[in-house]
Amino acid sequence: MKSIFDNVARDCSKIVTKSYSTSFSSATKLLAPSIRQDIYNIYGFVRFADEIVDTFHDYDKQKLFDKFKAEMYEAIEYKISLNPILNAFQETVHKYNIPAELYEAFMDSMEKDLFKSEYLTKEEYEAYIYGSADVVGLMCLKVFVKGNQDEYEALKHDAMKLGSAFQKVNFLRDLKADCEELERSYFPNANLNCLDEATKNDIINEIEADFKAGLRGIIKLPVEAKLGVYTAYIYYLKLLQKLKNTPSLEIKKKRIRVPDYQKASLLAQSYLSCRLNLI
Repeated sequence: MKSIFDNVARDCSKIVTKSYSTSFSSATKLLAPSIRQDIYNIYGFVRFADEIVDTFHDYDKQKLFDKFKAEMYEAIEYKISLNPILNAFQETVHKYNIPAELYEAFMDSMEKDLFKSEYLTKEEYEAYIYGSADVVGLMCLKVFVKGNQDEYEALKHDAMKLGSAFQKVNFLRDLKADCEELERSYFPNANLNCLDEATKNDIINEIEADFKAGLRGIIKLPVEAKLGVYTAYIYYLKLLQKLKNTPSLEIKKKRIRVPDYQKASLLAQSYLSCRLNLI
């Protein structure tokens, strides 16, 4: 039965989420069951595309990426794919009428990682972030508002800012790995060798402004989505605070993390804040 295959595909997306990101998985579990699976489906899709360009070093990445992209289009056109991750993703795309411009922009940014190593201008940097993060936030927003276009338009700007904030925190946290292992530098004029306190603080200020706008949107989210998204927000805000308090020299040397015991505390904090209407 086709329903069995679809359930297996959905389970695969859930497994991918749990395997690759404990933090995102924990936040997703706090979403209402009515929308939770679709966020797993989106995450599975973006994670697999990202894995191709970031980790498959012993293979022809361009060939793999092109194949994945072609299969994505086929899955969406025919509403089925033998790739379970793409089968689950196309289901969500059709269910919420996710526009092609969003997943196409995402794939464009991912493909840049195959050949582009530096972003020297603000325009290049912002275009990459839009494709790699903002549109992911917008795809999730489509799910959060259950396809309601008016609500989507009202929350679109703030959702993009939250996506940008999360991505920029990742860039700063992963600066060492990006530069040394992947030979990439996303922040204009801020590679591993020239990151100093002034540059770091400029980046932090930029991220804090994005977080401020993102919180404004979270407050307006439907109740089904608010707790899960706010939990992710609290986690990334804590990570930003740790980066802010870490000397730039240390950021160059190691990956800053939030310990599991702090994650548990943040989860309790976000739960109480949402349940008591404190946000």
